[in-house]
Amino acid sequence: MNWVKKCKLSTTEALKFNGQPYNNLDDLWYTLHHSYNSAQNRPINLCLLNKILPSPTVTWPLFSDAEVYKTLNKCSNSSVLGPDHLSWRHLKRILNDEECIINIVNIANTCINLSYWPTHFKKSFSIFIPKLNKLSYDTPKSFWPIVLLNTIGKLIEKAISNRIQVYSIVTNFLHLNQLGGICQRSTTDTEVFLTYVVHVG
Repeated sequence: MNWVKKCKLSTTEALKFNGQPYNNLDDLWYTLHHSYNSAQNRPINLCLLNKILPSPTVTWPLFSDAEVYKTLNKCSNSSVLGPDHLSWRHLKRILNDEECIINIVNIANTCINLSYWPTHFKKSFSIFIPKLNKLSYDTPKSFWPIVLLNTIGKLIEKAISNRIQVYSIVTNFLHLNQLGGICQRSTTDTEVFLTYVVHVG
């Protein structure tokens, strides 16, 4: 892939998991699944949610064409294709057509109104990229898993995420010190906060 630097791997016969080598597809799937989904089926203490004060219910405004198109314009044209083989560059061309973007906005609004996420959007490809400077590449933890989803589903997810982030910031739902992964908060904000903590002691 053109967005990944070439990495020369040491020769290995098979991936190992729990001391056992695996070299057929079923065993490899078992190895990767249990390495990267190790938190699956673990017990969860939901009592912690009872400590969160209830917030008033708000209505979810319908998505607009402009909102979805603004979300689309932020997407990188160099992203790798998902199972639908549709790139952001192609989707931007397609959604220049008014009828097409109206249909996508209708799909997004229908997903929200029905509380339903189509199976097509859940389909994904997983690729594994080797981590640099590893002495051995015979264990699953020597690789980064990357999940590639269908493009239109990702676009709707991004629009939903943007809407939730803006609402969370406006209503002070997120703590002011929550800086990672939040729009309009950057490394500079983190530096200012740490500087303040150092000066205050």
